[in-house]
Amino acid sequence: MNKTIFVNLPVSDLARSVRFYEAIGFTKNEDFSNDQGVAMLWSDEIWVMLLTYPFYRKFIAGRSIPDAKDSAQVLLALSLNSKQAVDNMASLAVANGATLLPEVVIEGADGMYGADFTDPDGHIWELVYMEM
Repeated sequence: MNKTIFVNLPVSDLARSVRFYEAIGFTKNEDFSNDQGVAMLWSDEIWVMLLTYPFYRKFIAGRSIPDAKDSAQVLLALSLNSKQAVDNMASLAVANGATLLPEVVIEGADGMYGADFTDPDGHIWELVYMEM
């Protein structure tokens, strides 16, 4: 198996989250999905595991689950192949329940183009195109 990252996200409505991630280009992997969690693939090496709150709790050693609409523990970023791809995915996200965040301007980040949004549960995603 190639080096792979599995991003685990707690979600309040599993079916809604699956619809959202499918709408923005992720693919559901039925072999690793059930009524407690669903594997959504961005690529062969990048998986987003959407987990119900009770199932997610099994993995966090008694810690609380912060409300992603009020706090941010991680910022998830995906690279895309063009500015148009960034704009298209951001538009799809908003059309399917995401909230577009204000543009972030970073000094010295010439050649970077991006858009940030929150998914329906408040998890922050950054879409970025880097001219290289």
